Amino acid sequence: MEPNAEPKLDAAIPRGRHPMELLMKQKSDPAAFLKAGDIAEGEVLEKRGTRLFVDLGARGTGIIFGREYHEAHDMIKGLAPGDRIAAKVVEPDNEEGYVELSLREAGREKVWKELARLMAAGELVRLKVLEANRGGLILEHLGVSGFLPASQLSSEHYPRVDGGDKMRIHEELKKLVGQEFEVAVIDVNQDDEKVIFSEKTRETEAVKQRLAAYKVGDVIEGEVAGVVSFGAFVRFGDGLEGLIHISEIDWQLITNPADVLKSGERVRVKIIGIEGDKVSLSLKAMKEDPWSRAEEKYKKGGVVMGTVVKFNPFGVFVKLDPEIQGLVHISEFGSEANMKETLRLNEPHEFTILSVDAREHRLALGLAREEPQPSAEGAAIPESESTEPPGP
Repeated sequence: MEPNAEPKLDAAIPRGRHPMELLMKQKSDPAAFLKAGDIAEGEVLEKRGTRLFVDLGARGTGIIFGREYHEAHDMIKGLAPGDRIAAKVVEPDNEEGYVELSLREAGREKVWKELARLMAAGELVRLKVLEANRGGLILEHLGVSGFLPASQLSSEHYPRVDGGDKMRIHEELKKLVGQEFEVAVIDVNQDDEKVIFSEKTRETEAVKQRLAAYKVGDVIEGEVAGVVSFGAFVRFGDGLEGLIHISEIDWQLITNPADVLKSGERVRVKIIGIEGDKVSLSLKAMKEDPWSRAEEKYKKGGVVMGTVVKFNPFGVFVKLDPEIQGLVHISEFGSEANMKETLRLNEPHEFTILSVDAREHRLALGLAREEPQPSAEGAAIPESESTEPPGP
């Protein structure tokens, strides 16, 4: 061969082995068998034009070419003969007898494996917030975009918006764009290309340690940190926070927590639950249960005056006094339309007490109906005034 002549492909690069030779190899060495999707490791043999050849040992000779070569060009240009690489098998035995490989796909496999490892290990990574939407934040790790839901933000960054207005929450989230957070990977789904991050993980253990000083039943004082549609957050102690659910604000029905509580207000509340780093608080537990006297005040069969305060598909809520409400079931009306025709919101009406269960905080009401009066024709006639002749 002349010194400057380009070596022939056959002389420089071994062809793929004869199928029978490969079959014999595979019988003696099951690890030699390759299938699409496998990750194969080998040594770079040569780069020629837009082809990269890889020695895969007993598995044959690999080749990266065409689109796969161009898409991985930045990685390939730094490779030299003898360098070891890992690539994903695209075609185990092409028409030329080579194993077609993809460096790009192998890189993606490696990324998803690393994301899965981070999730399993619970390791934290520091990432920059790229975007914000109404539900949370967009971050990126190893070239893969992921989602950090607002519910997974730490208490420091969670948007406290009175009334839970979604537009205002979005505005608060946009203020976090460009900041760096320490987050953990809590969900990985390669098929859907979905990654979920959480910022809460980093503070969970510290919060649990501080919460060890408290127990269910303790009464604490704190400050309302934010009012949302489902309740109010209260800060207390050393950077701790709990939630007063809307059902725990008062004994009476509350439809809008902002009508009762305001941000910055000081409150005394009772701890009614501690689960992990989550604390459930109750404001109504600090007040006497008005239902403890309900069975004395309201008797089955009695007629009471009440004010309609809320319609629901299953009935009507009726306020009997500032703290006790009863329910008129939809069956009393036959249909929701008839219910709304019969009663009006914020108007008083007479109701009959059907049952009272103080322990379950339930009081069933029915529409008070006048007893039918006997008509003149149907009225009973005293025997002495009967116009019929006496019997024989």
